[in-house]
Amino acid sequence: MLKQQAGIEACMYVKNGMKVGLGTGSTVKHTVIELGRRIHDEGLEIVGVPTSLATEKLAQKVGIPLLELSECSHLDIVIDGADEVDGNFNLIKGGGAALLREKIVAQESLAMVVVADDRKMVDVLGAFPLPIEITPFAHQSTIKQLGNLLDCRVNCRMSGDNPVITDNGNYIADAHCGPTIDDPVRLEGEILKIAGVVQVGLFNEMCDVVVLASDSGVEILTNPMGRLT
Repeated sequence: MLKQQAGIEACMYVKNGMKVGLGTGSTVKHTVIELGRRIHDEGLEIVGVPTSLATEKLAQKVGIPLLELSECSHLDIVIDGADEVDGNFNLIKGGGAALLREKIVAQESLAMVVVADDRKMVDVLGAFPLPIEITPFAHQSTIKQLGNLLDCRVNCRMSGDNPVITDNGNYIADAHCGPTIDDPVRLEGEILKIAGVVQVGLFNEMCDVVVLASDSGVEILTNPMGRLT
């Protein structure tokens, strides 16, 4: 119920005429459903750009008009989930294997609102395994390089006996580095230097607001350095 409340609360940032990035995950799905309701019941006029095939399917089901990102000069806002959020509003994302599309949409947006529950707030990132999208070609070599760089166990995310395939046809490597990512900006750059890495699930200096669900209700955390102050 609190996830639903947080997902709905995030919709207050969406206004008529906006181009909206639609995130992926169990909390933000309530945002997508609520935006569909507002279109139907209140005449809200928006267009959406989904970050995954699953979100695209849900948005179509609830009646949100969709565009390709290439058809937009920019997005006004993106609303998405997160697997971890630190005190500097840096994020780990990618638990749903959609991090590449999510990051492309986020960097094209004028503001980013994250919906999450209070279990996702951490002092230091990394307890949640860091997702890294990698090419299938020579993926074991890429995983070995990531393990050497991060000095931790890195495994290819599996679905049964086969690697998880992203919407982009890539694999996901999960780095079990523990809560040690105290300089995520530096680490992001180092990981991206590895040739087989497509993108990493560190979303740094992107998040403007966190709509946080807890047992005591929903709290709005605003990044003092963000674009929605």
